[in-house]
Amino acid sequence: MSVRLTFHGAARTVTGSCYLVETAAARVLVDCGMFQGSKTERELNYRAFPFLPSTITAVLLTHAHIDHAGLLPKLVKHGFTGRIHCTGATADLCGIMLPDSGSIQEMEVKQLNQRRLKRGQEEVEPIYTQEDAMAALEHFEGHGFETWITPAPGIRARFWNAGHLLGSASIEVEVEGDDGKPLRILFSGDIGPDNKMLHFDPEAPNHFDYVICESTYGGRDRFERSEDGRREILAREVSAAAKKKGALLIPSFAVERTQELVTDLVKLMDQGQVPKATIFIDSPLASKATAIFARHAGELQHGGDLTRAFSSPYVRSTESVEESKALARFSGFRIIVSASGMCEAGRIRHHLKNHLWQPSTTVLLAGFQAEGSLGRILQEGAKTVTIMGETISVKAAIRQVEDYSGHADGPELVQWVKERLPIGRTVFLTHGEEEGQRALAQDLGGLGLPLDCIVIPSLDSVYELSGEACAYLAEQTKPRIDPTMVARFDSHNDMADLILDIREAVDKAGDEKARGVILRRLRRALSGSDGGGDGGRRRPPVSGPSRRSRGFEE
Repeated sequence: MSVRLTFHGAARTVTGSCYLVETAAARVLVDCGMFQGSKTERELNYRAFPFLPSTITAVLLTHAHIDHAGLLPKLVKHGFTGRIHCTGATADLCGIMLPDSGSIQEMEVKQLNQRRLKRGQEEVEPIYTQEDAMAALEHFEGHGFETWITPAPGIRARFWNAGHLLGSASIEVEVEGDDGKPLRILFSGDIGPDNKMLHFDPEAPNHFDYVICESTYGGRDRFERSEDGRREILAREVSAAAKKKGALLIPSFAVERTQELVTDLVKLMDQGQVPKATIFIDSPLASKATAIFARHAGELQHGGDLTRAFSSPYVRSTESVEESKALARFSGFRIIVSASGMCEAGRIRHHLKNHLWQPSTTVLLAGFQAEGSLGRILQEGAKTVTIMGETISVKAAIRQVEDYSGHADGPELVQWVKERLPIGRTVFLTHGEEEGQRALAQDLGGLGLPLDCIVIPSLDSVYELSGEACAYLAEQTKPRIDPTMVARFDSHNDMADLILDIREAVDKAGDEKARGVILRRLRRALSGSDGGGDGGRRRPPVSGPSRRSRGFEE
């Protein structure tokens, strides 16, 4: 029996989850997610898959987040004809999230093409359309937790609650062996923390040959607080923002993070712990997701609190683009919760463009910000950013609260793996950035797992699982992008930073003559001259940290 596992995504990065399990009789994908972050990574979404979609037997989907499910419409569009297996709640959420993703892509590509035509460049097409997403939904098949299914010949699987998102699952897979003994594999999906507001703690069995474990917060101990402690942290941030009498912008994932935040915000207002204010939910997707959460309220912890919060007079939803734009005309303290959570797309970009330059504004980041994302750049102290082609000075207060994270931290991941022991052969660490993965690998060594059997795969690497010992690299495939550019700033980020530096240096120059010196030095550098000889004048200093711009704006 030959079984191979290929890591086509979430390898030393936190997005693009996609793993291929191959046997002589079947090829099964676990997840088919979209890449986010730097432009180099996002360009993978537009390129051909590293496999033929028509040859994929079935898909097993851990949950509905776009970095796990976002390329399923593209998979179907390019020839996949099989079934997409997931939990019932995941199927419900994908029913709104994938069409929304297609709609956003159509809108953003339309805006991009307008800019490209002005530059004399060819038009581009969206990765997929809303219609493509609707076609993909016909392939979904929902299942209950802990129920065996047979997605492909010789392979069976079942879903276990992962505690991360409504419907999220770890997936147990058994591959038929020649000797009658199955090869047992567990894909963690995204693991939720112990104190997740809406979910019970993660579950899964033990005694696997291979475990593929996420590592988003590897090596980090967030010292998670109680429910009251979480709300106290939020109350302090809201109260501080209210004193500035401006907008409190909360970039938030439309599905679940928004529902958690709004539930706590309303509770704090009802209890008089923060000033009462209008909470604008500026995300049509969030409104649709809330309806699905209400349908599944009986499956959730605090489901009743959630449904009560969204009927509160403090909460208002904006559906149309016109209603969203009108929020810029409001004054005084107000709270705007808008997608996306990493500031990558959607309406939050418009709100940031309108408000970042105002000292009265507070931006509260309430989730993980991937390297290269606008949220990460703001988090790291950017003084200026580029949004939709426009340079914006960052005068707003940038704050962060980690207690709403949907991911387990380092100690919780170690505990999750411990509860899966014994693990006979290999633990693969995925869905994380390399520093955190190496820290988690060291921590897992304390469980008695040999370090040479804790593997951090790179993008498109292929492992043979059929041996009696640890997995080994089956072949050296050519990765689609340079592995060193995964979860890193790329040349597009550097170019945008350089442009901002040039503008700042020229603006700070004392007079026209000094500005001319700067521009002549730049031209000499571009022409290959040594750049020396500026008449003895010192180049005006450029203030602010590096990595200040969004960098991957089209």
